[in-house]
Amino acid sequence: MKKSERHEVIRQLLQTHKITHQEQLLVLLKKMGIEITQATLSRDLHALRVGKVADIKYGRVYALPDQLGRSEDPVFTNDFPVDSIRSLRFSGNLGVMKTRPSFAPTVGLFLDKLELKEVTGTVAGDDTVLIILEESATREEFVTSLIEKIPRLQERLIGQISFEREL
Repeated sequence: MKKSERHEVIRQLLQTHKITHQEQLLVLLKKMGIEITQATLSRDLHALRVGKVADIKYGRVYALPDQLGRSEDPVFTNDFPVDSIRSLRFSGNLGVMKTRPSFAPTVGLFLDKLELKEVTGTVAGDDTVLIILEESATREEFVTSLIEKIPRLQERLIGQISFEREL
C-alpha cells in the first residue's frame, strides 16, 4: 500500500472514530489489513498534522486540522465544548475563562475561530483562557456576541459571569 493511500485510511478513521491513543489506531489499521509500526504511524500522524483536542466524553482525542472547521460551519458551533466551561470573570479589558483541566487550549482555539470583533486574541494554559478584548469593546458586548454564536453558553454562564472590576 502506498503512503498516500495509508494516509487516506488514517484520515477516514480519525473522522469516524474517537481515538485517544496510537495503539487504538494501530488496532483499527490492523483490522483493515494494514500493519505498520508505531514509529511509522507516528510519522504519518505528524505528516497529516494530526493533533489532540479535548473531548468531554473521551478526554483528549486525535483530530485532523480541518475537523474543527470555520466559525460559520454549523458543526463547529455544535462541537464547542460548552460543558468544559467553569466560569468567566473580567478585569479591565481582560476576560479570564476557567475550564476543566486540559480543555483551555481547545476552548481558546474555538474562541479564536469565532473571530469575534470584540476579541483581540486569546492565550490558553491548561485550565484557563485569557481573553484580550478590544479597547473599545465592553464586556457585555463580548458576552452577547459569544452567546449569539454559541447559544448553549447562555445557560452555562448564567450566574458564573462576573462583570465587577477587580482591584
